Amino acid sequence: QVQLVESGGGLVQPGGSLSLSCAASGNIFSVNVMGWYRQAPGKQRELVATIRRAGITNYADSVKGRFTISRDNAKNTAYLQMNSLKPEDTAVYYCGADPGVYCSGYGCRYWGQGTQVTVSS
Repeated sequence: QVQLVESGGGLVQPGGSLSLSCAASGNIFSVNVMGWYRQAPGKQRELVATIRRAGITNYADSVKGRFTISRDNAKNTAYLQMNSLKPEDTAVYYCGADPGVYCSGYGCRYWGQGTQVTVSS
């Protein structure tokens, strides 16, 4: 089993920045891909960004150029730096992890509890 704990959400004004962290524990050697996903009220959970253990990244078109995913394998932690935030980025952000090379908005084997990000003036 793998446990994921997110931190770093909060309230920010449009155009501002936030950084999220996802700390993994347990059988972390079974994990390859880690990612960030978000779910806004009344919408499906969607992929934001993923990163494999080797550092290969993937982003949703809506966040390219604004968000950066990174990973510290020694600390078993993934990060999401979010810049130029927009009101439409408001959602609960979830960390997901999987032994495979990719997992979709509902396909990861392991999930964190989620952290709220609100972008509002």
